[in-house]
Amino acid sequence: MRLPITLSEIGPRISAGAFILNSGLGKRGADAETAAGLHGFASGTYPVLSKVQPQQFVRALSTAEIVIGAALLTPFVPTAVAGAALTAFSGGLLGLYLNTPGMRKPGSLAPTEQGLAVAKDVWLLGIGVGLLTRGTVDRPR
Repeated sequence: MRLPITLSEIGPRISAGAFILNSGLGKRGADAETAAGLHGFASGTYPVLSKVQPQQFVRALSTAEIVIGAALLTPFVPTAVAGAALTAFSGGLLGLYLNTPGMRKPGSLAPTEQGLAVAKDVWLLGIGVGLLTRGTVDRPR
């Protein structure tokens, strides 16, 4: 039986998957203060999230990160599926970076010191797009 991934996809899937899975597991037991901080940051950029309670938001975020991380780490999940999930997730992270005041230097895409922690997630978008491309366009039939 052939796995739906190739050897060249293992490195990016492991690096992104382990990182996101660890992040999701770390948020599982978030206290009220941490939940409020994460919720406030996200709902400032995505106002629809203000309707969700902070603890519920963090549980959903944690679950999403665990699912995406596990999908990337599981070789039976097709690369196109894992890449699409990672691309969507990292797109949301970059939306935070691009739309949150104070994250970027005025008139530039360059991060401020406060924005550096979020701007670095651009590598996740690059891996996601690469996996999505590899799993759809480059995949031999």
